[in-house]
Amino acid sequence: MSNCLCLACDRANSITTKFCSQCGAKLQIQERYRALKVIGQGGFGKTFLAQDESKPSQPRCVIKQFAFETINPNASQGTLDVAIRLFEQEAKRLDDLGKHPQIPELLSFTIHEGKQYLIQEFIDGETLEQELGRVGAFSEQQVRDVLVEVLQILEFVHSKSVIHRDISPDNIIRRRSDKKLVLVDFGAAKHATATLLAKTGTGIGKPSYGAPEQMLGKSVFQSDLFGLGVTCLHLVTNVEPFTLYDILENEYQWRQFLNGKLVSNEFGKLLDRMTAYRVKERPNSVIDTLREFGDKSRVSVPSTSSILSPKGNGVTIQSNLTLSIQLKSAKGIDYRKLEKLLKAKEWRKSDELTTKLMCQVAERKKEGWLDYDHIKAVPSDDLQTIDQLWVHYSNSKFGFSVQKKLWLECSDEIGKYYDDAWEIFAAKVGWYHPQNDNWRTYSEFMYDTKNAQNSLPASLPCGLWFSTQRRIVGWWYGSVWRSLLFRKDL
Repeated sequence: MSNCLCLACDRANSITTKFCSQCGAKLQIQERYRALKVIGQGGFGKTFLAQDESKPSQPRCVIKQFAFETINPNASQGTLDVAIRLFEQEAKRLDDLGKHPQIPELLSFTIHEGKQYLIQEFIDGETLEQELGRVGAFSEQQVRDVLVEVLQILEFVHSKSVIHRDISPDNIIRRRSDKKLVLVDFGAAKHATATLLAKTGTGIGKPSYGAPEQMLGKSVFQSDLFGLGVTCLHLVTNVEPFTLYDILENEYQWRQFLNGKLVSNEFGKLLDRMTAYRVKERPNSVIDTLREFGDKSRVSVPSTSSILSPKGNGVTIQSNLTLSIQLKSAKGIDYRKLEKLLKAKEWRKSDELTTKLMCQVAERKKEGWLDYDHIKAVPSDDLQTIDQLWVHYSNSKFGFSVQKKLWLECSDEIGKYYDDAWEIFAAKVGWYHPQNDNWRTYSEFMYDTKNAQNSLPASLPCGLWFSTQRRIVGWWYGSVWRSLLFRKDL
């Protein structure tokens, strides 16, 4: 059946009907997406299981409808404005986050008959909440495996400056096709700029899984660690978090609900730290938590130096230097040397190698430089591998995605396509001295910053943008550089 999208109607129609038989509303969005049935409803609107009728196979998808003002008729205009911004922001962030294989892809963001809609990839599988109800409490090793896999997804999410803010068993789906975990429902996600983190707003997320600071509208990255930790406690005990929590002691008294099941002292202490009431008592970051697993925990990761497996026309090289980054390449490029240099904080050598690798993957090794077309031709797997390595080993100080974030801040003030934005950005990262209109040479930049040890955030990688005379140049390289940052997979 075809479900009418009109809130006042909600009628079931024949699957072949184009207009609702009761209210006359169009039943297809963009002449292709048809709602089949309601699968959820919240403060922002309804969520529908749908199908894409523009393709022969009519694949399933998900339609999220924004109808905040209808569901919340007494909300103030200010609250409505905030809700609109959050919904639009979800679409913007999902456009980036959907490039991860374990996050649903954003298919469309559109207005249909006066209301906003998100169309997302449908994940066919079972939530961990459903799996828990079916099989009962998880073993310690099963919980460890869940924890590591979700941490790896969260590292990608946090590297994009996004806090999920709604980690819970019903927002983690085990995909039926490959048994991989998929993190869903970014409706509560906020872009974690300094301004947003400093503001007090409405608490988002489920109270039983939400960190104390999150319920006060002051989410931080460790808030996601808290939600994931509570999720693990629920999985290992099969007891609701409200029951596990001791309000007098301000902590989870979960061990008494194990019913004879053994959990190692080491793993138990990690869960205690992740669910600590005070932020400063939790692990500092996802990366720190993964490193702790790498040093002390029995997890399902390769014990050899690398594993090569086919992927399309190229290979995927999974390194043992980090648990969370797969060194993917569509062209068979080996990124382990770059990873080794970045891990050693050899910034100049890493930057010079990055230039060579980018040219190699774009088949411009001989020329040693890239233009618009070659920038666009760099495969997404390779671009994301290089970027994530830089972000990971610099603690989010360097990387193409870090540069993109700063670039957008610069360009928002005067327009994305205005050439002066390039100079503003270059001045902020130390490539350009506006006082005397001087573009530094590569050697000057590296000498002044002691081989980039003291360079400013977002200043690396930069070797690609220096001319053959090794001096960074203005509008031409700026325009090519922008073509890289306009890519949606950063």
